Amino acid sequence: MTLSTPLRPAPPATRRRALLVYLGLAYAGMWAAMSPLLATGFQRGNAREEPGTLEQACIAAAMFAPALAAILVVRFVERDGTRVRDALALRLPRPLTRALLACLLPIGVLAALTAAVIALGTLAGTYPLAGPDTLTAGGVAEWALQGLIGMLVSLPLFFGEELGWQGFLFPRLLRADGTAGLIRAYVLTGSAFALWHLPTLLMGGQYPGRPWYLAVPALTVSCILILPVFTWLRLRSGSVVPAVFAHAFASTLSVATLKEFADPDATLDPLTMGLAGWPGWAVTGAFVAFLSLTGRLRPTYYDKRNAPRPTTAL
Repeated sequence: MTLSTPLRPAPPATRRRALLVYLGLAYAGMWAAMSPLLATGFQRGNAREEPGTLEQACIAAAMFAPALAAILVVRFVERDGTRVRDALALRLPRPLTRALLACLLPIGVLAALTAAVIALGTLAGTYPLAGPDTLTAGGVAEWALQGLIGMLVSLPLFFGEELGWQGFLFPRLLRADGTAGLIRAYVLTGSAFALWHLPTLLMGGQYPGRPWYLAVPALTVSCILILPVFTWLRLRSGSVVPAVFAHAFASTLSVATLKEFADPDATLDPLTMGLAGWPGWAVTGAFVAFLSLTGRLRPTYYDKRNAPRPTTAL
């Protein structure tokens, strides 16, 4: 089993210490970054509310915590001689055409999942789809272009998260071969990813108006289901970069799409619409089931694809 760059076997004590230090630093960074908002009793009012300057600054600081934690652990805890960028799969696939396709694929996949979620929510009556008279082709095209540019601008923030979750945590939890070890790695990484958001959940960040005891399990389900999609993109490319694109789309353009195509006067409830709600669980769960049944969630599926290319001496 490989993850493009094989991890060198580490003594169990070192491995446990690395995982604990990583989680401790990532979680501490999140709580520290959110402390100004927690101290002022900030609560997100509704799903249409855009973050202010202070909220944006706190969110940006928090999103860099997993990457910083991963880099520090690789350098000062694992210390096995592996370069940081190799240890965290921070590289682009080669050749360039493959890299471009690997970065375009997550945009197409997440756009398709979002469209399916909107369709399901509309059919179920939980998504208030806007009437055709409120949308124009030119307006939608302009909005989509602006949204794509905004997503690309936000990419550095999502590198901050995925270098931690996909670059560091998932491959180090995936040490046991077999189905049980694979499921364990996905569930533990997804749960850690979800619980890392606890400060924002307490402030209604992902589910405004919902109590924390409902928001926490809801986001845990969402993260456990969406994580294999990100991991699939990371495994097939041998790079964390496509997972960054996928996460950026899910957190920016997917959310913006729900707002854009909804009735402007309707109340939006993320628990009953979008990737973070039950329609998203159904659609994402079906896609993850397909990936699992076809073997695409197993690192060994991509061993030949990501193997180093042989060089010919002249």
